[in-house]
Formats: sequence, structure tokens, C-alpha cells
Amino acid sequence: MKKLFVLLIVFSFPAFAKAQCAMCRAVIESSGDTAAAEGLNNGITYLMAFPYLLGGAIIYLIYRSTQKNAPEVEGS
Repeated sequence: MKKLFVLLIVFSFPAFAKAQCAMCRAVIESSGDTAAAEGLNNGITYLMAFPYLLGGAIIYLIYRSTQKNAPEVEGS
């Protein structure tokens, strides 16, 4: 289970994520201001991360509550 979790984290956050759509990128870069294009790209990536973090936190809380309420099985 732990290996699966680490694998999902690694593939969820690629190092060079490009979040802009083609139209937004073309409009921003045509103005010649690459700093604005980079800022827009970082903002989109930043806003995109929170739904995944929120979903992961909810799944973790559900998992923790089900494990806490599960009856313990005694070994022989």
C-alpha cells in the first residue's frame, strides 16, 4: 500500500508541468512578456494542486476512520 501511495505521488506532480492551454500560451507569449507567461503558468499549476490535496486529505481521513473502527483480529 505504501509503495502505491509513493508511486501515485511521484506521477501526480511531474517536474515540468505545463498547465496553460495552447490559446492562453500563444496570447501571452505573443506580447513578448515571458515573465507574465511564466507567472500565469505557475498560478494555474498552483490552483490545480489544491483539489488533489483536498481529495487526498479526505481519502486519508476516511481510511484512518475505517481502520480505527475496524475490529482487531487476534492471532493464534
